[in-house]
Amino acid sequence: MTLIKRRNFIKGAASVAGLSLAAPFISRSYAQGSSGSVNIFAWAGYLNDEMLAAFEKETGIKANYTPYGTNDELLNQLRANNGGGFDIIWPTVDRVPNYVEFELVQPIDESKVNVDNCLPSAWTNSANLGAVIDGKRYQVPTDWGTEAVSFDKDQAPLEYGTASYGDIWKPEMKSKATVRGHSGLVGLGLWLEGEGKLPMPMTDAFKSEENMVKIYDVILEEAIARKANIAQFWSNENEAQGAFRVNGCAIGQTWDSTAAALAKEGLPIGFIAPKEGALAWMEGVAIPKGAENLDQAYAFINWFLTPEAGAMYTNATSINSTAVGAADMTSDDAKAFFAAAYPGDALDKLWWWPIQESWFVAKRNEYQDRFLSA
Repeated sequence: MTLIKRRNFIKGAASVAGLSLAAPFISRSYAQGSSGSVNIFAWAGYLNDEMLAAFEKETGIKANYTPYGTNDELLNQLRANNGGGFDIIWPTVDRVPNYVEFELVQPIDESKVNVDNCLPSAWTNSANLGAVIDGKRYQVPTDWGTEAVSFDKDQAPLEYGTASYGDIWKPEMKSKATVRGHSGLVGLGLWLEGEGKLPMPMTDAFKSEENMVKIYDVILEEAIARKANIAQFWSNENEAQGAFRVNGCAIGQTWDSTAAALAKEGLPIGFIAPKEGALAWMEGVAIPKGAENLDQAYAFINWFLTPEAGAMYTNATSINSTAVGAADMTSDDAKAFFAAAYPGDALDKLWWWPIQESWFVAKRNEYQDRFLSA
């Protein structure tokens, strides 16, 4: 049952996008490169030595991997290089329009991508979530995951159906919680929406600055009033893990990979989709405007979409691959983590990040800074 759910995970995205799931694209073959190198700028922890060695063994191409911690770090670095320096980058799909706006990425040549190796639902729905702009595709979807509630099973046990973003902010969690500034405000907003305390639905904040101000003013006031709950803010994977491992946090709004890594260390950390819906994101690879190793870049894309590479990635990160057949090859631990995180109707209730246009990113950072400095 878990495997079936994995294959149909983007039902939530389909409803957001107003699309039905499409049939698979016709396979397009592409002869992978057999020499040279490819320079990859990707999230910290996404690629390990085993994966890089497997890619080189399969293709003959050496992969040079540089990690980053946030979408903003990636965008700022690429802007500083005027779209140069790397052949592959790994933005979340809702941020791809920012790169197109600043002319930092080039359209994907779909004839060079083995499209039939990508889950058709991911390929189709990514178009409406930010990967396709003015009829041109700028990103190949490779993975998806969520930001939801991590919790100490001993200190703050939670169960699906009652678990809520509100659990992070309740009085008994004073000095025991961790959140990321900007997305923590979204989680708090979804809880407030469920309580009937927002002037309009949370998604309306992404539609206009006027809507955003009305919604975020309410959220910010509540966040500041409950700020004593936050023992530590995080902005990247290492900081999120450290909140539990070092700084005594018992609950938090984190990525799925955070909880999975802590659990692998033997810590009693669980991860659960809250009743408001886990914040769902899709990611993928894009090719910068200044990429110098194009054949090698497409070879990496096609290798990453193989079931073997997809399973290797999921086993290492507990983030879900969009490669067809990868779910069948993942480890028992990865399957168990997925089943525990998204029981019942959790996959149908995923809250997919809307496109974050530049005005929204700038404004959300203002609210984040006001929260952090309060």
